[in-house]
Amino acid sequence: MSTAPTDTAPSPAADPSPGRPPAWAMLRAYVQIAPASVSLAVIVLATSIATGTLWSAASVGGGSLVWAAGVSTTIRAGFWWTPFTALFVPEDPIQVVISFLLALTLLAAAERLLGTVRLIVAFLVTGVLGITIGVLGQWAAAGIGEILARATEFDFTLDPTIGIVGALVAASAFATTLWRRRIRLLTFATVVMFVLYNGDQNNVYRLIAALLGLALGVILRRGRVHRMRRSSHAETRNLVAAIVAITAVGPLAALLPPGGLGPLSFIAALFQHRQVDAVTVLAACRAADTSNCRDELAAVSVQGVGPLLLSLLPLVLLIVTAIGLRRGRHFAWVLGIIVNAGMIVLPFTALPGGRITINVDSLDALAPAIEVLLWLIATLLVPLASIALLVATRRQFQIRAPRDAVVRFTILVVVAFALLAVLYLIAALGTLSSFVPEASIGDVFASMLRRFVPSGFESVLGSVIVPTAPFTLLLYQWVGPVFWIIFVVGTMRLYRATSTGRTVGDELHFRELLHAGGGGTLGFMGTWPGNVYWFSEDGEAAVAYRVINGVAITLSDPVCRPERAEQTIIDFIGFCDANSWTPAFYSIHGAFLPVFESLGWQSVSVGEETLMHPQTFDMQGKPWQKVRQAHNRGVKERISTLWTTWNELPPIQQTQIVALSEQWVSEKELPEMGFTLGGMAELKDPEVRLYLAYDPQGDLQAVTSWLPSWRDGRIVGYTIDFMRRADKTIPGIMEFVIASAAQRMRGEGVEVLSLSGAPLATKPAGAAAPEDADEDGPDEEPAVMDRLLAFLARTLEPAYGFRSLFAFKSKFNPTYETLWLAYPDAVSLPAIGNAIGRAYLPDANAREYVALARTLLG
Repeated sequence: MSTAPTDTAPSPAADPSPGRPPAWAMLRAYVQIAPASVSLAVIVLATSIATGTLWSAASVGGGSLVWAAGVSTTIRAGFWWTPFTALFVPEDPIQVVISFLLALTLLAAAERLLGTVRLIVAFLVTGVLGITIGVLGQWAAAGIGEILARATEFDFTLDPTIGIVGALVAASAFATTLWRRRIRLLTFATVVMFVLYNGDQNNVYRLIAALLGLALGVILRRGRVHRMRRSSHAETRNLVAAIVAITAVGPLAALLPPGGLGPLSFIAALFQHRQVDAVTVLAACRAADTSNCRDELAAVSVQGVGPLLLSLLPLVLLIVTAIGLRRGRHFAWVLGIIVNAGMIVLPFTALPGGRITINVDSLDALAPAIEVLLWLIATLLVPLASIALLVATRRQFQIRAPRDAVVRFTILVVVAFALLAVLYLIAALGTLSSFVPEASIGDVFASMLRRFVPSGFESVLGSVIVPTAPFTLLLYQWVGPVFWIIFVVGTMRLYRATSTGRTVGDELHFRELLHAGGGGTLGFMGTWPGNVYWFSEDGEAAVAYRVINGVAITLSDPVCRPERAEQTIIDFIGFCDANSWTPAFYSIHGAFLPVFESLGWQSVSVGEETLMHPQTFDMQGKPWQKVRQAHNRGVKERISTLWTTWNELPPIQQTQIVALSEQWVSEKELPEMGFTLGGMAELKDPEVRLYLAYDPQGDLQAVTSWLPSWRDGRIVGYTIDFMRRADKTIPGIMEFVIASAAQRMRGEGVEVLSLSGAPLATKPAGAAAPEDADEDGPDEEPAVMDRLLAFLARTLEPAYGFRSLFAFKSKFNPTYETLWLAYPDAVSLPAIGNAIGRAYLPDANAREYVALARTLLG
């Protein structure tokens, strides 16, 4: 692609047409699409006002209990209607907000999949049956003495989210394969996490409703059961990452009200600290070092924001592990093994003497001891199960960072640890007398090690000592958290480091495949710096791509024989999946769209390529009048041309090109775009042809570069790339150069002359398209994306003149072929858009961005 000639004026943006206020139109459309969901949101708000739960939580003595479900109300009080009414009344202000928002979002999405009538059925069936089955099961379990059931048998339920969860899972049966998996995975992961770690009856009812939703979805689809298919690398990684994330967030969920009721809720006891009066404890222990001081000082040592953060370190590291596992990183796999091994040790070191204090006040004293024992063992089973899962799926996490990135990370971690440790030691040894109890130099060194580990491991690192000097106390509390913040930041950077090196041999092989055919008119751009190559196993097919923020952006069509295109695309997608990259096929031609449609991908137009055909080029007739006039003017002015390469030019002519280009660049404050827009470096390629225009005095007037395309080793086409002209030259110099080039190519038997693509352009209505092009494109283009691209075209026009460029190329009466972006999923569009933007402006500095913003705003 090329920059626009400077002698064409930008076309004004079309004025927006007046109409209904957008906000009102959007609201009305939303209500029409999801009337049941909006109605539920309104009902929730109304019932919360009527029952008073909008301002305060429902209580035992409140009138709202007549609507609440539970063993004490539904069964003992005989309020048989409560499994129905509990779905429409929220329990407290927080649930009002949650239910209101979920009704307008998740339930509305379910309504679009199910339709209004089926949504109402799904909401009521899964909600009412979920609560009813839950209450009956809770009543029966309490009767035989089960701990959780007896602890919650007098609780009650007011919760519209139970029906929302059931309806959402039922609706997943009508979603596409991708979204069906996402809905079910995320919904069940969240619900199961709360059941295991928080454990109140509402969470159990939600789980029952979700399971009923699965069955109801099959019924509504008339018995159609979706077969389990082999998961891709990405899906497996997402599943493992979700499970690891649940084990990290679970202990925090156990701290939420009512807390401590789930089978795994005892894990939360490892992250709770007993509050004491630090001043009193320090004074008492300084006066007399009693046997009780160790426990009291241990409690003092973990008070404050810094120690709190450090105590949560295992959970933070598990979240960081989950992020890396989702990307397939081997370092995350190793980190997950280490952290979970530490979680196995943690219960035995959580408090001095290895004692864990668990609040069992809410449990029946006569509860079976075996059940309590199983709960305690659960704190060990979770990390053991996580390790087993990671070991079983280890082959999915083989993406390693480049050696230099690992070296940088290691240096960062070691230096940070050394500096912080030395800083604490200097301060601690300088204020040795301020510690309580009296400390030796050995105690200070042991204390230094303790600053970098969670408080739960304190019993294995010597006696607790606490400084009273302010600066030493500051370091005492914060050197550990600062070190681990550095570690986490460094780890996230290490996750992004990927080895995608490009060798000379790869580039030569890629060029050989280009010579054989394939890659389309834009295929030669794949040889430019910044691209790397994927080759098929037999080496007969290739794809040029670049990875930016986890997105693998390809450039133009796959380089292979036409009959191999489909398999090449599929194999490259599998390669990206194995590396946890999101593939995005950019600037592909319409002939390849059926392949992506068969894969369930989406596509959107990103520009128009303008094509000329030298063998039929003659400049006859009125449509060619402007080009003919410009060509005749050039002949009259005795403009001469030169068809050459950079290496064939003498140094003086090379200097002229550099000077003309530098002058053109110096006049523009805007950042130069790259990716599909070549510059001076790209025109120096030995296989790139240059077409130069000189005036009678020998001064350079215009420079164009032409990228070759081959078929069976013969050049059959050229694509214009670099276009720059001198300041003082005849009007229409570029029209003259292109027309002259087309005449020359006609004599050489060239079949196609591409004026390259015009980004964000749309071909005129009724414009000609190549015979083999798909004029209709995809059956359904994403309307939102189309509107966004139209907006970008209008916005960027003052800066880069894409419309002006397209208007200039239209003078040559070309045929048009749409260029497409194919992508796997609409959710990935923001990341893909950001990656493409960075590909076009990789090196822009702050001043250039300011200039760009000033141009756009002006």
